[in-house]
Amino acid sequence: MRLSFAIQLSAALLLAASAWAVEVKTATHLSSYTWRHSADWFGGFSALQVSDNGRQMVVLSDSAVLARAVIERDGDEITAVRFTGDWPVLSSKGRPMSGKAGDSEGIAVAPDGSYYVSFEALHRVARYAAPDAKAVVLPRPEAFENLSNNGSLEALAIDDKGRLYTLPEKSRTEQGKIPVYRWDGQAWSTPFVLPQRGNFLPVSADFGPDGRFYVLERSLSLIGFRTRLRRWQITEDGAGVEETLFESGTGTHDNLEGLSVWRDDQGRLRATMVSDDNFMILQRTELVEYLLPD
Repeated sequence: MRLSFAIQLSAALLLAASAWAVEVKTATHLSSYTWRHSADWFGGFSALQVSDNGRQMVVLSDSAVLARAVIERDGDEITAVRFTGDWPVLSSKGRPMSGKAGDSEGIAVAPDGSYYVSFEALHRVARYAAPDAKAVVLPRPEAFENLSNNGSLEALAIDDKGRLYTLPEKSRTEQGKIPVYRWDGQAWSTPFVLPQRGNFLPVSADFGPDGRFYVLERSLSLIGFRTRLRRWQITEDGAGVEETLFESGTGTHDNLEGLSVWRDDQGRLRATMVSDDNFMILQRTELVEYLLPD
């Protein structure tokens, strides 16, 4: 075999292998809704959970406030959002939290209606039997001790077996991978890692009704934010083929930090995302929706 042909063949095989490892499937942007409200606690949303075919929503702010809302729609467009209740996220002693203790970032709703919240700064995950209940803090593994103070447990998700998954925004393994921690009700483990690609950082996660694991990522520059959504099929052997669903241009959306994947009345997969406006006048609270390929 001639050397030049061998080199070309090797390059082709490498390209094919990389294509098998990462697939690109195109998500379609449906709508972006700028959400405004006069409540003094409104803003800073870091997580959400959408249910009832897109008509009900739970949102969590990074200043330890939980709220429920009804979403009004006209076809694929969000036309209004109406709050039906709000509560402070409480400590294990039943007190409202503030500062580092109240830096709530991720939410996962269990089938029994209880919910879990992940926190950064003071790295932990807590269970709440109801919106106004005291926190029951899960045991903290050694791996949480060295996480970045301002880039730890932003994402939280729950699978169909009731197991929790969380991952840090910034901290990485020695090999530069994103560690995923799982709570099975008894102990924490690290069942798999995800590849770090470019300067995007994970800020939210969810298990969709299709059983796949979705991760919302953000990239920040001096002129704005970029957003990327990836997903994997999770098995006992770890994360399967990686799929990139969309990657936005700078400034297309605001600071999207929360993700919920669900099916609409037509059986289509949708991703709803919410932005954290950091309580800054130059930013906005935005609900963004994409139609996802099955």
